[in-house]
Amino acid sequence: MDTKTTNLEGKTALVTGSSRGIGRAIAGHLASLGAAVAVHGTSPFSTRVFNEADSLEAVAEAIASETGSQVVTVHGDLSDEPTVKRVVAEARQKLGQIDILVNNAGGGDGAAGMGGPRAGRPEVDDCVFISSADMHAILGRNLMSCIYVCREVAPEMIERRSGRIVNFSSRAAARGMSTLGIYAVAKAGVSHYTRCLAVQLRPYNVTVNAIAPGSIVTEHWKRWFPPDDRRLVHEGTLDRYGWPIEAARLVEFFCSPLSDYVSAQVVRLDGGEDPWPA
Repeated sequence: MDTKTTNLEGKTALVTGSSRGIGRAIAGHLASLGAAVAVHGTSPFSTRVFNEADSLEAVAEAIASETGSQVVTVHGDLSDEPTVKRVVAEARQKLGQIDILVNNAGGGDGAAGMGGPRAGRPEVDDCVFISSADMHAILGRNLMSCIYVCREVAPEMIERRSGRIVNFSSRAAARGMSTLGIYAVAKAGVSHYTRCLAVQLRPYNVTVNAIAPGSIVTEHWKRWFPPDDRRLVHEGTLDRYGWPIEAARLVEFFCSPLSDYVSAQVVRLDGGEDPWPA
């Protein structure tokens, strides 16, 4: 029987939005599996917004110390295409070819960003009366950033006929929502872009999948959704919140030999809270 375990030694990964929260857990987990990792934040000090680290460099140093893997930093606004080109070029310069791309960067923050009032949540957050600035910020941060980074990384994977791309959608992508509507639209775009890109890259042995999380406990999430203490448990029930490491383990699956023949999938990560198709 052919048994395969996850060993990412010799592989390199770019994880966007990995200065904190879910992305930080993913970067650390991939590094623990042997991958060299580029951690990314909007700025060198975006880690300070919710006091999760002093700097992006401190995050990289902590992961390297914990895992023994090579960890480097890149930063920039991924909703800007020229910036994406620079960020990806820097990651390649520091690590070489990119074998694994995890598009985790995103969020429902408006033009003010996470450091703005209401932890970045737009004052009006619907599909009709949201400001143009907030609408463009949300679409850029979630959908366009994903597309830009994929467009920059996919060609080298096509050439090598090898690569793994994991995009982050959201449970919101499969719902009609009166609030967070533009965010839901952006994430629905990520889900379908994932499917379309996966079909295009099938002949080249590049898998493209998406993860659609529900309520995952992070410092940012807690600012938006005050948690129910009864659901802040780690085991014994699925009627609870999720934790960043659970997203990281699903990324591991999509990057491991266990998923060699899995592509174009959007997997909801919510403990079965929403049972309808993603």
